[in-house]
Amino acid sequence: MAKNSANGAHQTTTKPPPTPSPLRFSKFFQPNMRILVTGGAGFIGSHLVDKLMENEKNEVIVVDNFFTGSKDNLKRWIGHPRFELKRHDVTEPLLVEVDQIYHLACPASPIFYKYNPVKTIKTNVIGTLNMLGLAKRVGARILLTSTSEVYGDPLVHPQTEEYWGNVNPIGVRSCYDEGKRVAETLMFDYHRQHGIEIRIARIFNTYGPRMNIDDGRVVSNFIAQALRDEPLTVQAPGTQTRSFCYVSDMVNGLIRLMEGENTGPINIGNPGEFTMIELAELVKELINPKVEIKSVENTPDDPRQRKPDIAKAKELLGWEPKVKLRDGLPLMEEDFRLRLGVSKKI
Repeated sequence: MAKNSANGAHQTTTKPPPTPSPLRFSKFFQPNMRILVTGGAGFIGSHLVDKLMENEKNEVIVVDNFFTGSKDNLKRWIGHPRFELKRHDVTEPLLVEVDQIYHLACPASPIFYKYNPVKTIKTNVIGTLNMLGLAKRVGARILLTSTSEVYGDPLVHPQTEEYWGNVNPIGVRSCYDEGKRVAETLMFDYHRQHGIEIRIARIFNTYGPRMNIDDGRVVSNFIAQALRDEPLTVQAPGTQTRSFCYVSDMVNGLIRLMEGENTGPINIGNPGEFTMIELAELVKELINPKVEIKSVENTPDDPRQRKPDIAKAKELLGWEPKVKLRDGLPLMEEDFRLRLGVSKKI
């Protein structure tokens, strides 16, 4: 199959992947599913586990090394007969029998992945290789949570799945950005060579309860600062844009992708676009009108704009986000108040 790229005159020719056996194909639709979630003690992973456990036919296995995840996020399920939690690092092989694999394991906050960049890229590359090896051995369908960071500092706006990106391969963020790009390559190589059933989601900025309070991402930063009566620190110039998807919408998108018949990659995110100044002003309005907004120096390789084109998600998955930022921020505020021990001022 030849394909012209919008990024240039390149053409690629690939042969069709091997056809999975009827038995292997039917496994994806059987009523009783054993589902593996890597990184399932993390922010998005734990919400995904909650949703999967709502189906009484599902058995869910979570593996996490607890570098950024927390058992507290899963405490409602510990001891449940359909739930199992394993302390495990995906850079080491894993022997389990499962029908589906949601591969989320990887630090997603710049603070964490810059702290240990070698570990980050090993998780993205070796961890993905191990999960693909598992999928090949047991005949499981595997979904990779890739990232909007594969688009780097985009020259195309909004970003479609056909855009190849503008990534600095040697920058301080490249352990994450390039690691995810390699992970996507591995997914498609296993799909083409071994017929593995793959799904790739490129997830955009996500927010909601259970985010790490001091993880360095802008929504959690602003809410924590507002609750602590600290200035909201906006990285200069403040005109950078991001799009924010509430975690329940994100989880629904991932499940739609896993259960559908499209490999992806497919953008999963909220196309509502806000400058950092606009976000700070909204947090100030909703949470603490008395705080100041303060400009601080920006970090290297910070993208100037980021907004998903979700036409494919709408068409192929029948999915689009429902929760508006104005409605989602108070839900996150409530969670942060409980964990910080800050009562609401009257």
